[in-house]
Amino acid sequence: MNKNNIILIGMPGAGKSTVGVVLAKKLGYSFVDADLVIQSQEGKLLHELIAERGVEGFWKLEEAVGEAIGGKRTVIATGGSAVYGEKAMEHYRQIGTVVYLSLPLEEIRERLGDLTERGVTLRDGQDLDGLYAERQPLYEKYADVTVSCEGLSIREIVEKIANTTA
Repeated sequence: MNKNNIILIGMPGAGKSTVGVVLAKKLGYSFVDADLVIQSQEGKLLHELIAERGVEGFWKLEEAVGEAIGGKRTVIATGGSAVYGEKAMEHYRQIGTVVYLSLPLEEIRERLGDLTERGVTLRDGQDLDGLYAERQPLYEKYADVTVSCEGLSIREIVEKIANTTA
């Protein structure tokens, strides 16, 4: 099933960036964090871009960046809202195996802290529960592989992904 790249999707706080770095080291792959690419390209932090462009404007930017990310033998950590960009998600599916890091809502809540500072895209009046309910079906729709991360260490998650995508 190895399509050269591994693309990590999931809720903010699911561990995409952390797991991605360790997974890339284990496999001898490169690592790209889509959120860092956006920040570097725009010269601003995610929450500044969201405040400036609005949620939908940020999603358009995220989708454009996602469509441009490529590479061979690369682990790509997407932003939590990448699944709103259909073109970017189709691109990711063409260049690699999309892995959904699945975590229960309570574990996400414990990890996240301040959602605004974290650069999480919330619509007016939307809370974490609503966001989780909205995104879960999208993550499942785009995932080639779902890895349940509940109660697992980073090392255990990396092993699961490596064994599933090898």
